[in-house]
Formats: sequence, structure tokens, C-alpha cells
Amino acid sequence: MAGTSSTADATIYSVAERAGVSIATVSRALQGSAKVSAATRDRVRRAADDLRYVPTAAARSLVVRRQEAYGLVLPHLSGPYYADLMMGFEQAASETGHSSVVLIAEPKSDVKSAVRQLAGRVDGLAFLARSSVPKTLIQRIAGTRPVVVVAQGKVRGADSVTAESRSSATALTTHLVEHGRRRLVFVGDPRPSHDVGERHRGFLAGLAANGLRPALDPLRVELREPLGVAAAEQLLPHLDRIDGIVCANDELAVALMKHLQREGVRVPDDVAVVGWDNVMTARYISPGLTTVRPPVTELGRLAADRLRRRLEGEPPGAFVVLPTELVVRQSCGCDPPSPLGVVGPSRHPHR
Repeated sequence: MAGTSSTADATIYSVAERAGVSIATVSRALQGSAKVSAATRDRVRRAADDLRYVPTAAARSLVVRRQEAYGLVLPHLSGPYYADLMMGFEQAASETGHSSVVLIAEPKSDVKSAVRQLAGRVDGLAFLARSSVPKTLIQRIAGTRPVVVVAQGKVRGADSVTAESRSSATALTTHLVEHGRRRLVFVGDPRPSHDVGERHRGFLAGLAANGLRPALDPLRVELREPLGVAAAEQLLPHLDRIDGIVCANDELAVALMKHLQREGVRVPDDVAVVGWDNVMTARYISPGLTTVRPPVTELGRLAADRLRRRLEGEPPGAFVVLPTELVVRQSCGCDPPSPLGVVGPSRHPHR
């Protein structure tokens, strides 16, 4: 077939040949220029994807390693989770003399083009949590340079780092059941996120182990603080059917709990509320929020360390899972916690 090329020798010329355009058009199309029609941009991008083409500057950097920069793709910067991930990543990158080039995916109208451009400027690329970037594109980039994904499960050709979720969610659910809560609901959308999916599966496993089923179908909302209020509004008419709410993160849990309290609902007397992430606010609200502590900053550090190891010659495919801890406070019905207030997931307390 005319224009076919292997990954190793793909150039802007082979992309132009495959797409049937000039090299100038290829350059403009891959930069998202409005001077190129949408149909031509799509044709050029399909050709680049087929050939797994990357800009020559990036290809050279894989040989001489002189870019001295890592790319970091985040879905957004809302809430403390992504800020902590980014802090850990940048700290570890700086220790090896690498800077971090950050791309916030959510505001971009053309995420694929933005990611391709970033890939041409860095030695390796990290995709943190659910980054709005299609897995197929991540896999293509992983065929040309070191890539690590964080909290996304396994991606072919990339390293993966994540925090354990399922067994901790089972322990958290079991802890509520041991407090006599038997009508539980999960708040958060398990479908688009590997980690939230694992938390939901752990929630179901905890119920099943005690002969229980969810009181309601999961309330599928994004993990953002304002949606915690919306979730509370949806649950208010059903409080006679539930006595425990397991939220997929603390942002949802805190907002939901405070809104329920404003509506006269007593937490934990009328309904227990628990979360995930152990954000700072969880320690200071009343009642204190029972939650799970993932090693968020450590995940960011480990992602940068995996890129370093790949650049030093380690093969791709590492899959690293870091442990999490159950943090017991009062929103589940426990007495005021000890000064540390922490137990591991295998030692869930019973009071």
C-alpha cells in the first residue's frame, strides 16, 4: 500500500503521503490550525495514528535524552486530589533534573491534538487519573516513548501505578455493617473510572459477604463538590430506605453530609456517611469524616520515578499497587477517634 511505514521510520513525509497532502498541511493539521479544513485534519490525524508518527524532535529526545522534561496530563485541577498528585510528580521529576510540562485536558476542545503536541516536547508522559484522553491514543504514544498511567488500571505498552481500592472499600462497607447499617447506597459513577469502579465492586463485595444488597442503585455523579449537594437532594426523599451512604470521594461526602445536616438530618444518628481520599477538611468538619487514605502524593512521585526507570532502559509494563488505610472518625457512628485515628484495612474496628 502506498504510504505505508513502520513505527520506526514514520516521518512527516510518510504521514503526508498517507494522507495525500503536503508536509506543511500535516504540520498545520497536527497543530489544530483553523487554516486546515476539519475533513483534512481528520485525514491527517488518522494517517498519523496509523503510522504512530511522533515529531522528530521528540524522536531525537528518546535517543539523546536532552529534552529534560516530563509531560503531565490531568483531567482538571478541581479539588485537592490532583494537586497532591501533581506535587508528588513534580518533586520526583525535579530530583532527576526534569521539569514538568502540565496539560489540563478538560478545557481543551481538541484533547487528542493537544496531547500529540505535548508528546513531541517531552521525554516521557504521565496520564494522571481519568484524563479524558482515549486509551487508544495513550497506547499509541506508549509505542513511541515512556508512558505511565496513574489510577487507570493497565494500559498496553505503559507502566501503571495505582492505589488499592477494592479490599479497602470492602472493609469500609463491612465497618458500616458492623455498626448495624444494613441499607446502604453508593454515591459516585463507577463506569468511567477504574478506581471508582474498584471501590464500587468492593462496596458490593462487603454487602454480599454479609448477605446484603444495595438499598438503591448507585447514584451516578462525578466526583465534584457541587454534585455532593445535588446527590443529597436526590437522596432526601429516600432516607426512610437508607441508613448509610458510601461516597466515592471526600468532596462528595463532605458536601452531601453538610447539606443533609442543613435539612435537619442527623449524621450519623439518622444516616452514616463515609468518603474516600482523607482530604484535610475530613479532619475538621463535625462529625469527623470516616474515609480511606490513599497515598496520593506517593502515587505522583512513583509515576515520575517510573518514567526515569524507563528512560534508563527498563522495559514497559510495570504494574504497581500501593496500599491504602481506613481512617475511622465519627460520621460512621464511631466514638471520637484516638489521636491517630487510623487502622489498616485488615483491622477494621468494631465498637
